[in-house]
Formats: sequence, C-alpha cells, structure tokens
Amino acid sequence: MNGSEDEQQLVYTVLVTGANSGLGFSTCCRLIDEFLHSRPQTQSLHLLVTTRSTSKNKDTQTRLHAHLQKTLLKADKGTPGISKVLASRIKISGEQVDLCNLRSVKELGKRLLDRGDRLDVLICNAGIGGWKGLNWPSAIWAILTDWRHACTYPTYKLGFVGAVAAQEGDETAPDQQLGEVFTANVFGHYILAHELSPLMKGGGSKEPGRIIWISSIEAYAHAFDAEDVQALKSDAAYESSKRLTDLLVLTSELPSTKMSTTAFLQEADKQQKPKMFLAHPGVCATSIADLPLVLWYAMLLAQYIARWLGSPWHPVSSYLGAVSSVWLSLAPFSSLSTQELTEGKAKWASSTDVFGNERVVRTEVGGWGWGGKVGEKADGKMRLSANRWRGQEDVTKESREEFEVLGQRVWRDMEKLRETWEDKLEA
Repeated sequence: MNGSEDEQQLVYTVLVTGANSGLGFSTCCRLIDEFLHSRPQTQSLHLLVTTRSTSKNKDTQTRLHAHLQKTLLKADKGTPGISKVLASRIKISGEQVDLCNLRSVKELGKRLLDRGDRLDVLICNAGIGGWKGLNWPSAIWAILTDWRHACTYPTYKLGFVGAVAAQEGDETAPDQQLGEVFTANVFGHYILAHELSPLMKGGGSKEPGRIIWISSIEAYAHAFDAEDVQALKSDAAYESSKRLTDLLVLTSELPSTKMSTTAFLQEADKQQKPKMFLAHPGVCATSIADLPLVLWYAMLLAQYIARWLGSPWHPVSSYLGAVSSVWLSLAPFSSLSTQELTEGKAKWASSTDVFGNERVVRTEVGGWGWGGKVGEKADGKMRLSANRWRGQEDVTKESREEFEVLGQRVWRDMEKLRETWEDKLEA
C-alpha cells in the first residue's frame, strides 16, 4: 500500500477471531501499538474482535481499552498531549461467533455483509488443541535427551480420537457432525472467509483484502491423511488441521487450484480477490493447552531454556509471537505481494534470538520448502534451518509435485464440503 492509497482509505478494519486470550488478545494489542506508529495520521483502525460469548466479548474490549490507555500514556511522555490525537484513531468493537457451529458462522457473515463495511484483514486465529494429556515417559525422555528439539516439535501429546462438533438437527446423526478440531481450526474459518470475501475485494483505489491464517510449527506432514481430512480417526487432529491449513494457503495461487479458489473467494470481473497469507507464532506459552499452574510454569521454563540453547522458534511471549501476523496485516501490500511473487509463497514465522529480539522469517515446510522452489537453501536473510524438524527432507521435484497435487485435492474436497453444508443450512 503506498501513501496515496493510505490517505484514500481512512478506516482500516481488521477482524480477529478468538481474541479473548493468548495469541488472539496479544495480536489485538500489537495491532493497536504498531498501527499507531506505522500508519499515517489520516488513517484510523477499526479493530473487530470475536469471542464465543457476550461476557467474554465485553471483557476483551475492556482489557483492550486498558491496553490502549497504557499505550497512550507512553506516547504522552514522549510528546505531551498526543494521546488525544491518537485515541481518536482507534475503534474497538465486538461480535459473537462459535466457529464450531456453522449456523453461528453464517449468521456473523450475514450481519457483517448487511452492514456493508469494508473489511481489510481477517485473521483466522481461533482454535483448539484437542489434547487430553501427555505421554509422560516419552515426554520426560525426549526433553532430557534432546531438549531443544523436544520443546519445539513435541510428539508426546495425546489427542482425543473422534471428537465431533454436532450441528443442528439430529446431533447423533453422522451427517450432522464434523470433526471438532477440524471445524474450530479450519472449516469454521473457511466458511467465514467465503462469506466475507465480497467485503474484501480489490479494485480502483482499494487493494485486495488479506486473509491471514494462523498455522503452527507442529504442522507435520505425517499427521495429515487425505482420506481423513477431518482427522476423525487420528490422535493428532491439531497437527493435521495445521498441515491442512498450510496446504490450502501455500497452493492458493497456483493455476492448478484456481477453479476452487475462484469459487471460494467469489472472484468477480474487474475485482481482485482477497489474498491469503500464512503465519505461525513459533512456540508460545498460551492457554490452548489446559495445564495445572505448576505444569504451566514448568512449560514456560522449558521454553525459555530451549531459546537459550539456540532455538529461533521460541518467542515464548504471545506478544512476540504475534509479530508475524501483525506484520502481514500492516506491511505495505505491494511489498508483500512482490516478495511472494519473486521468492515464492511463504509460511511466515515469528522468531527470536537468544535475547528475545524478534524478527519475521520464512519457515521450511515439508514438500514445499521456503517458497515452493526446488533447490532452495537456507541462505536468504529471511530463511532459517536452525532447529530443523529432524524428519524434514530437502524439496525435490517429486515432493514439490506431490505437495501441489495434494493441495489441489484438498481444495477440491473443501469446496465440496462447503457446498454440502451450505445446502444443509439453507434447507
């Protein structure tokens, strides 16, 4: 986005799902801080947060206003009286949505479409882990013998198998059920993004909107089975959902998926469809894993030790972890597009050095690499191979082709599933 476009587009609207805690709340705080420092005075931010309940929404807005006040006080110390000017540039509002309930998702989409307000960024952050505990012997052995790797790529989590999110009607009927983790992490957002895409079209003086999907460093290729997209037979539903997210976003601009993405983003003549970006926060201490207080602090210490041992993937703080998604939200659109066009579509990660200094880098993805190009090396300034997943192999022509074929398949399957459920909801 250049300066003249900034001035023409006075209100910049960002919707963040799952904003009441952890990474979602920190993303909102960071959006406020960086928007005030990076965008021109002529532009204001409308931060639209979603939670599952009215009480959580009110509480989230209250805490975000409190954070805004702290930011304004700091600004006043540098430039007395500036807070009044800055405060007028931030608007915070909220909506309720249950991403596991497709009716709720459709209703939110309809409310926002009826208002007709422009949406510039949709951050698909909300999600659940679906874990029931740890394999303690495996966890203890892995951490004691290979601390840094075990704290980055845990394979000792125990997930629920077959957990479902029942939809309307006969909740016991298989055709009224969806995989719970799959729906919360992927399909609910997939439906929401489809519904809101008309509000994110580009054309004229408007740039295309941005759909930012939050993935994970734990998006293992081996966790995903194309025959079980909803991971109903898997004890790694979370990891499967994140691998599915990677496949969808990284192949979203390939010619082979155009038929599916055109329908999904409701592409129209003379309008540019929204652009999808992929981010992950590294390893952060959040509430997605429900742990007793003692274990939570033990996890926190383990993560700091992993960072001190040289892992670049441990921001630990969710505020630091939000740097990649906020950068994708506010960086000039033209520079992001140019970078992905020339160097390939990326999975952008939040990374820190041993002292916690943050940066945004490309993450290596199995079968795709750093940009979907065979022969890439970790020699670019935004690429790292440090603390690499030990099962990772260099991208070959064959693995790159397999990745694209799998991406084409999951796009086709997801579109069929969307159409099926939209027919059910309309019936």
